[in-house]
Amino acid sequence: MPDLEQRRLGRTGLMVTALGLGAMDTPQSPEGEETVRAALDLGINFVDTAREYEGSEFLIGQVVRARGATGLHLSSKTFRHTADGAQRDVDRSLSMLGVEHIDLYQLHDVSTAEAWREVQGEDGALAGLQIAQYRGLIGHIGVSSHNVELLPELIASGQFDAIMIEYSAFFPGTAPLIQMAHAHDLGVMVMRPLGGSGRTSVMRTRIAEGTAGVLTPARLLRYVLSHPGVSVAIPGARYASRVRENVATALSYEPMDLDERRALEDAAAELY
Repeated sequence: MPDLEQRRLGRTGLMVTALGLGAMDTPQSPEGEETVRAALDLGINFVDTAREYEGSEFLIGQVVRARGATGLHLSSKTFRHTADGAQRDVDRSLSMLGVEHIDLYQLHDVSTAEAWREVQGEDGALAGLQIAQYRGLIGHIGVSSHNVELLPELIASGQFDAIMIEYSAFFPGTAPLIQMAHAHDLGVMVMRPLGGSGRTSVMRTRIAEGTAGVLTPARLLRYVLSHPGVSVAIPGARYASRVRENVATALSYEPMDLDERRALEDAAAELY
């Protein structure tokens, strides 16, 4: 089987597969461990989790302890806004994941001006992650945000090596922000590339009914991977079959042209 395309995660210098695994909901499936194993067996080398994703770090840690973490890039996150809280979360993540070092640790959902002020403070979470980085516990610092008005400031701040942004045919307006992040040499991780679980469920129902049209998970993944500023797309997956579908798409995809992207955006706008 051919290898998945790898892309540079911005100034981190890490080479990550263009398709990663978002592990927020994976533990909620009885197949959760099989799903993580399938992702790694099929060549995915970037797995995203967070302290607040119930059972996620524990599940990933079970797999990592059994097979090792060689070649695997792990990313986790903290919701804490204080230095002490962020450092405690890093220590917990290391213990849960069964590793001595985490490649990327992010400030989770910095989506308000108040949150941004808090994490930047003298005793803020950013300082806590910088201490963890100095101690060699984490490699690089990132941030996730849902606030398109705040994102330019986060990108231009110079404080981060990578940024997590929502982007899909359902949410195309962040394309210029991805380009901006790329220009600042930030790694760009795309969350909800398939539109989120509710939308994906509707699409799969339509596929089963034969009424899907152009709006399919495979085309949505192609849409995201076609943006040259995207380092890695991290669709969530509860089942190994979904991982296999996504890998098949990533292995065979060709970049979408403008007309294809516009058609998909129009179909997405009609659904939501």
